[in-house]
Amino acid sequence: MTDMTAAKSPAIVDGVNIDELITPDVLAEYKERGYWVSPRLFSAEQIAEMREAQERMWAGEHDSEILPQYGAQEVEPGSPDVRQQCNAFWLSDVIRKVTTSPLLGAIGARFMGVDTVRLWHDQAVYKPGIGPDGKDETAGNIGWHQDYGHWKSSSTSNMCTAWIALQDTDLQNGGMRTIVGSHKWGLLEDSNTFGHKDLDGLQARFANQDISGDWLDEPCIMQAGQVSFHHALTLHGSGPNLTWEPRMCLISHMMPGDTTYLPGRQYHPNLVFLGPHAQKGEPFAGPYWPQMWPRGEE
Repeated sequence: MTDMTAAKSPAIVDGVNIDELITPDVLAEYKERGYWVSPRLFSAEQIAEMREAQERMWAGEHDSEILPQYGAQEVEPGSPDVRQQCNAFWLSDVIRKVTTSPLLGAIGARFMGVDTVRLWHDQAVYKPGIGPDGKDETAGNIGWHQDYGHWKSSSTSNMCTAWIALQDTDLQNGGMRTIVGSHKWGLLEDSNTFGHKDLDGLQARFANQDISGDWLDEPCIMQAGQVSFHHALTLHGSGPNLTWEPRMCLISHMMPGDTTYLPGRQYHPNLVFLGPHAQKGEPFAGPYWPQMWPRGEE
């Protein structure tokens, strides 16, 4: 894995001292466990603004007339199915400000051990509440998966995801769960399973592969405004939302600034932005993959 002590971004970003936040102990925790949960990085006012922006987006109120290459999953009104909008930063100025945040980028730079960070893509995710009696409901499940299992067209698995809780989040409302240390297992076969619902079946499938540790399923218990950062090879998923309120989050998938196209491995919808004649080694750069860190450089 990349030496995560190599890159040193300036200490103060949006009022947060990155040196005090991302200490050597935090870096060691991320390297060992494959994820780390921050203290609150966003205020109650910012969270309210993000939630309102996401609700506006689901209602079709967009800040841009140009829609992303791949749109939101079609969900019937009242459906318990998860809503997922990739490239939500195209549609909402508020979401763009958050998911391309230099604060997230500076933290991601420390974890990836790089000097420059770009957004691979973002997501807005909305998991409807089905109430406490919906214990057999699987529609809200997000399958155990590795993010890089969906991203093999990129030249590195040294990528980092920032998962922003837009409400207090735990197992009751379908919060994220991680398999501690699973990033050390390498890329598992057929791990592009975000949309699968059978968590037990996926566990059995992955646990039967050549893994080098125990299956330690740990919930991310978070307050609104906290952020979970995880490695692109860390297995994670989630169960149903057994409350009556939606569980909402914004997600930034970050990559080193020099990440390039690796053809022949897997299709990804963002590949069309490289144009019709993309070649191996072509960089993911420009406005479709905004630079998050250093701030304001493009």
